[in-house]
Amino acid sequence: MIPLVLVAVCAGAYLVARHHQRAMSSGSRPGQFAPEFSLKDLSGRTLTLGKFRGKVVLLNFWATWCEPCRQEIPAFVQLQSHRRDLQIAGISLDDSAEPVRIFSSEFKINYPVAVGDAALATRYGGILGLPVSFVIGCDGRVSSRHIGEVNIGELTRELDSLSMNPACTSK
Repeated sequence: MIPLVLVAVCAGAYLVARHHQRAMSSGSRPGQFAPEFSLKDLSGRTLTLGKFRGKVVLLNFWATWCEPCRQEIPAFVQLQSHRRDLQIAGISLDDSAEPVRIFSSEFKINYPVAVGDAALATRYGGILGLPVSFVIGCDGRVSSRHIGEVNIGELTRELDSLSMNPACTSK
């Protein structure tokens, strides 16, 4: 019985790793163009990644029930308030928009937020846990992927470095 369970676990791990490897090649790795999307934000406006070309983008996948998400969002609100060279966009993976609206109001989120789905998460390499944030350069290429709550100091240094790119400063 134990060998059969071990084989099943190994096969499952192999299939998950294979799926993750295929998903990671879909445009979410550093240096590749970030996958485009079109979603309605909480205000009913169309949210697309392309609309932010020329700015550094912090694309944050999160959910209202995610404690690390709740911890990092106030820092994102502060970053968005103080940096004109940065555009933050939140993609909630909640099942519906209503809890996201309540959360956004409570946390005074000052950047666009939309409700995403598993298909979008897959296009970004598979989101197996939350939060996951992507830093996208002003050219639309993924600079980095942060799994879990971001270290704001490290993130700020990365954003500073990307903002120095002449392509960003000329916009």
